Amino acid sequence: MTNSGILRLLYDYFPMAVNTGQSLVFVSEDWKVELWEHRNTTFAISKQTKPTIRVKIFKKTLKGDFVAGHYQDFQLDSLNELALQIERYIQFAVGQNIRENV
Repeated sequence: MTNSGILRLLYDYFPMAVNTGQSLVFVSEDWKVELWEHRNTTFAISKQTKPTIRVKIFKKTLKGDFVAGHYQDFQLDSLNELALQIERYIQFAVGQNIRENV
C-alpha cells in the first residue's frame, strides 16, 4: 500500500468521512475525529513496512471550538483489522457509532 493509498482504502471503509486529501475527517455536534497517515519525523532512517494511521479525537467546547484530546497510532497488516480497530477505538472514545452518528 502506498502512503496515500491507505487513506483512500480507509475512506472506502468509512464512507461517512470527508477526505481532505491529507486526512479523513468525521464531524458531529460534539466531536471531530481525524485519521492521518503518521510519518516518523526523526532523522533516523526507518525501515517501516506498515503505514501508521494516527487517529486524533477532538471535543467541542462550549464556545464551539474543537480542542484536541488524545490520539492513538495504529499499525496493522490487515486493512480490515486496521479499519475495525480504528472504528472500535473511536466508538469507545466518543461513545457513538461512527458509521451512524459521527
